[in-house]
Amino acid sequence: MERATDRDPQATNSRPSVDDMAGRNDHRDIRGDTRGEIQEFLTTRRARITPEQAGLPVYSGHRRRVSGLRRDEVALLAGISGQYYTRLERGNVTGVSEGVIDGIARALRLDEAERIHFLDLIRAASTTRAPRRPASQRVRPTVQRILDSMSGTPAFVLNGRLDILTANQLGVALFSPAYADPVRPPNNARFVFLDPRACEFFRDWDTAANDTVALLRAEAGRHPHDRRLSDLIGELSTQSEDFRRRWAAHNVQIHNTGVKLIHHPIVGDLDLPFEFFPLVADLSQSLLAYTAEPGSPSQDALGLLASWNATTNGVEQAESTPTRGKTESFEKPD
Repeated sequence: MERATDRDPQATNSRPSVDDMAGRNDHRDIRGDTRGEIQEFLTTRRARITPEQAGLPVYSGHRRRVSGLRRDEVALLAGISGQYYTRLERGNVTGVSEGVIDGIARALRLDEAERIHFLDLIRAASTTRAPRRPASQRVRPTVQRILDSMSGTPAFVLNGRLDILTANQLGVALFSPAYADPVRPPNNARFVFLDPRACEFFRDWDTAANDTVALLRAEAGRHPHDRRLSDLIGELSTQSEDFRRRWAAHNVQIHNTGVKLIHHPIVGDLDLPFEFFPLVADLSQSLLAYTAEPGSPSQDALGLLASWNATTNGVEQAESTPTRGKTESFEKPD
């Protein structure tokens, strides 16, 4: 497994864009090819379901060209004609009704995240003009004060691209390896796939990698015209085979809660439950907070990390160009 890869230090401020790599990687769908994205998403969803799982008859001696469901079988399960489903899978979704969407979702056994993603893709394919979005990703001072008041809890604000827009002091200390990248704001996806330290930092790297790609896929469906997201996908696709393979799977995810398994270079192993809280007043921003079970070794490790942060300048060095405590504006494309 390739996992994180070393980067050319001279390339730090020169990020390749999607346009630079047109035709070389599977990220073209983020801008300008939502129909192709719909086709690939539905194709991968039906490929994972066998006729037996769907309750369809399988005749002995009959050779199937696909291991999953055929288009006509999805159409049968969804209660629509095979010709109509073929048109939909090819991205011709203009005027598709809610009942048809529900039928396809049932036939393909889409979970909540996948159904929302499918609706996002339909919306994007049916929109002739890119939606206008705010010109900045500004963390409001009240949000920063809330983070800073959580002195015993590592807390962050992330946007949909997984940029770490800001963090409290314990959050910066916890993710100090990610802050070692001089690019600001730090980006969790870039850390996972392009920084060799991530393989040791995340004790379950595979899960962290899968979750990261699934979150980016969902964001790409919501905002297919986000140039910065497109460029990030281009960079990751160019430099990481692991990312390319996961991106091609078209998996999406709603990531509200879970447990992160971390190996910190200073305090060792931590098992940290986390919660994502969407900031409704701020487009595509979420507050991420980690906690530790009371009386657990992880709680002791967090206490030790807080003491280390208070008595050393290690985190200050990691924050040589900090986002913590700022309300900086990260410009968005038109």
